[in-house]
Amino acid sequence: MAMQSLGMIILILAVLLVVGVPISYSIGIASLFTILQTVPLDISVVTGAQRIFVGMSKFSLTAIPFFILAGNLMNQGGIAKRLVNFVMAILGKLPGALLVTNVGANALFGAISGSASAAAAAVGSMVLEGEQEQGYDEALCAATNGASAPSGLLIPPSNALITYSLAAGGTSVAALFMAGYLPGVIWAVCCMVVAIIIARKKGYKGTPGKFSWAELGKATLQAIPSLSLIIVVIGGIIAGVFSATEGSAIAVVYALILGICYRNITWKSFWNIVVDSAKMSGMVVFLIGVSNILGWVMAFLQIPQAVSAALLGITDNPIIILLIMNVILLVAGTFMDVTPAILIFTPLFLPIVQTFGMDPIHFGLVLVYNLCIGNITPPVGNTLFVAIKVGRTTLAKTMPYMLAYYVAILVGLMLVTYIPAISMFLPQMAGLA
Repeated sequence: MAMQSLGMIILILAVLLVVGVPISYSIGIASLFTILQTVPLDISVVTGAQRIFVGMSKFSLTAIPFFILAGNLMNQGGIAKRLVNFVMAILGKLPGALLVTNVGANALFGAISGSASAAAAAVGSMVLEGEQEQGYDEALCAATNGASAPSGLLIPPSNALITYSLAAGGTSVAALFMAGYLPGVIWAVCCMVVAIIIARKKGYKGTPGKFSWAELGKATLQAIPSLSLIIVVIGGIIAGVFSATEGSAIAVVYALILGICYRNITWKSFWNIVVDSAKMSGMVVFLIGVSNILGWVMAFLQIPQAVSAALLGITDNPIIILLIMNVILLVAGTFMDVTPAILIFTPLFLPIVQTFGMDPIHFGLVLVYNLCIGNITPPVGNTLFVAIKVGRTTLAKTMPYMLAYYVAILVGLMLVTYIPAISMFLPQMAGLA
């Protein structure tokens, strides 16, 4: 019965998504039709409405709209150029300097803005002119820009990790934030290695001259106000000065002050930013509320237990089970955005990994890392298509380079999956796990 219900949910979801129904409505409709097998219509509708309200009324959920607003303020605040200059001053002597700079700046800007697509658009635009002047392959530049942009989604503050915390039943946001640093760095380093190897083959050199401490000092001073957002917000959360929700509000105030000081935010642009943030927040929060219906349906029909029994019936080897999960998530990620995928797969897979002692924090980073790959894979791949548009090239020219980046990023995924210390070291050092 449980596996049949799961099959019905998947089938209805697939059909609705193919015909263009929004993901939030698709989840709600699929959940309602599935539960009608065992629960009368009137009870199902009333219970579903209650679950939506419960899902959206959690105080910790307030952090997501605030971080979205802070990210949009940062996007308009003129920080991309300062971050590019900062990373260029550090990595500019490496082969393929602009490619490596693009990777490093994407990691920093993505972490601050909370959006891989925003990072690809902002940072990619900043380095594009220099890449064209130095004769870089446009398709390679687009591939490097797109492949590295999602790394910032793992580095806190991260809305994906906050969403996972809610879906996982309240896993510590502070612990997840600390756990995200090393996986995010691994993603970026994997992309840098590929960029350097390809740059050497194509003869792209670093910037001429010797390393300049004066140039680094100047770039650091310009970048410190932007980088301080991460230090202030994450430092305050880890130190227990304020909660993640309070930290998100502080991030908004900080981002607004910074944008005003840089003279990149006016009253008109501020109003547009608030409206855009409200629209985006409404979609995300409603999606979380509707997904709460799906969680209730799965729990009521004991679907997680059935999936667990099915996987454990195939093998009880944790290595194989995690490999199967990663394959499923990789396939799902190519068709779904990160947020709905987290809300759907967390209640399915988390109980399974807990049976063999995997920490929810570790699993959360594996899940988010995996699903972020979907940002750069067709047919959805929003971040990849943004990078291609910014780079003024085509998908056909970009994909051969993307294959090399996919291999490197998947190597990073295997490291994060099978070496728990990568995710758990910093939370344990901070006394959060």
